[in-house]
Amino acid sequence: MVKALVIASIVWPLVLAASVWQRAADGPTAWTAIVHGIGSRICHQRPERSFHTAGAQWPVCGRCSGLYLAAPFGAALAFFRRRAHDVGRTRLWLAIAAVPTALTVGLEWLDLASIGNLARFVSALPLGAAAAFSVIRVVGRR
Repeated sequence: MVKALVIASIVWPLVLAASVWQRAADGPTAWTAIVHGIGSRICHQRPERSFHTAGAQWPVCGRCSGLYLAAPFGAALAFFRRRAHDVGRTRLWLAIAAVPTALTVGLEWLDLASIGNLARFVSALPLGAAAAFSVIRVVGRR
């Protein structure tokens, strides 16, 4: 199960990227529509909060892109790290990694700052890696 999750964490961002490039090159196709449909189930896909490549909107927003693009690094680190699993330490790192994302979300919700897509993307990178790391470590314990 752990290997499958690590592979999935690598494949999903590649599928997202391939979908964007396919749409940019050839316009929407059946498989890119499927990828965007899956993206719509997990992300709001608001155009103003999504990256665009050569006029093609990404299947997920900037924040989700950061989560998914960082996940393979956290998953691989957890997979190859052979130290004993410390649940308390994992929770602490996950909470710390969530701070940048929580700050940008809070600033936006309170209308205190205008956060751009790049800031959303970058703030989500630590959380994406930490979440994948946590999932792999917890599933690997079982």
